[in-house]
Amino acid sequence: MSFWNSTIGGLLGFSIGGPIGGLIGAVIGSKFGSKDRSKAKQFTSNQQQQAAFFAALFACLAKLAKADGIVSKEEVDKVDNFIKERFRFPSEQRLFAIKVFNQAKDDNVSYEEYASQLAGLLAGNKNALVVFYELLFELAMADGILDPAEEILLRKTPNIFGIDLNLFDKLKDQFSSDSSDPYKVLGVTSDMPFDAIKKIYQKKRREFHPDTLISKGLPDELLDKAKEKFIEIQQAFEIIEKKNSN
Repeated sequence: MSFWNSTIGGLLGFSIGGPIGGLIGAVIGSKFGSKDRSKAKQFTSNQQQQAAFFAALFACLAKLAKADGIVSKEEVDKVDNFIKERFRFPSEQRLFAIKVFNQAKDDNVSYEEYASQLAGLLAGNKNALVVFYELLFELAMADGILDPAEEILLRKTPNIFGIDLNLFDKLKDQFSSDSSDPYKVLGVTSDMPFDAIKKIYQKKRREFHPDTLISKGLPDELLDKAKEKFIEIQQAFEIIEKKNSN
């Protein structure tokens, strides 16, 4: 799906404004010459919604990467991986994402402002915000170290997004230890009753089922990430279930 020529159902009705509107204006202004700027105004509202959606994401990535004062090579490589491999953007969208990242990295808008607008874009889809939070965490850990300045922003984010406030600790534990631990994947402990673990698994499975996320407007570019998480949840429970059947 190209956000220059298609729609995101879950974001219909969003009107660009605030820091994201300003960011997109700056990026389009730098991308188009005077002859082409009139063409930018011809984008439909739906195309603008998708542009705003991804602008918010890459702005947050940029602010997080720059939080410690410098964007490392590992972080640049990780963003490049997101653009080319995770989202599989075509060339036009790649250019947009790169320009957004570079513009937001050095502008005067705060991480909190961009994160708040991203949360507003997905107010009805908290699971998508969890997926985005994991992407932010993945970027922060790209160099193997969670810098204190990055940690401050990541600790603030669940509250801004309106998601589980314990998610920071869960992800930090998961990224800094054996991520293959099925109990950590499900956010449970080995001493919990199996029935309680099963209920948590069933809830997570429903929430992260690709059909559920599609129905709530998760962009196609992020479905692969959601599918990975769904499979990870499924496999973790199967391991735990096998242990409890022995």
